[in-house]
Amino acid sequence: MNTNRLSRAIEKALNEQMTNEAFAAQVYLAYASWASDQGFDGIANFLFRHSQEERDHMMKILEYILQRGGKVVISQIAAPGNDPKGVNDCFEKVYKSEIENTEAIYKVVNMSMEEKDWATWNFMQWFVKEQIEEETLALELLAKIRIV
Repeated sequence: MNTNRLSRAIEKALNEQMTNEAFAAQVYLAYASWASDQGFDGIANFLFRHSQEERDHMMKILEYILQRGGKVVISQIAAPGNDPKGVNDCFEKVYKSEIENTEAIYKVVNMSMEEKDWATWNFMQWFVKEQIEEETLALELLAKIRIV
């Protein structure tokens, strides 16, 4: 008996989003390591914590796929890219990364709405709200950096 309650398209999109969250965790981890190396211990601590938060998001999606009877696919994660050139560049990259993640989340939300998969649509609302907070925080930090 097939117990998968996810369409193939939604299952694929959720697996891609899980990989996006893993990539975001790697980006934060790389930037945290960079900040630590530069002596920015407070910034490093903030970024290390955010790396773990992104990993938690990845696990939340993984658990949802399993709960709905889907197949989890673990994919390769791209390298995070070059180190930031400075603190401002670091948080500009963080903000850009959060915007890209928001757009990817909206893709899953739109798909779930089109397919009338209300369970996935409801599940993804947590991520929509989380991204509002993430983008706002990144913008607030950029504003404070510019003041300094």
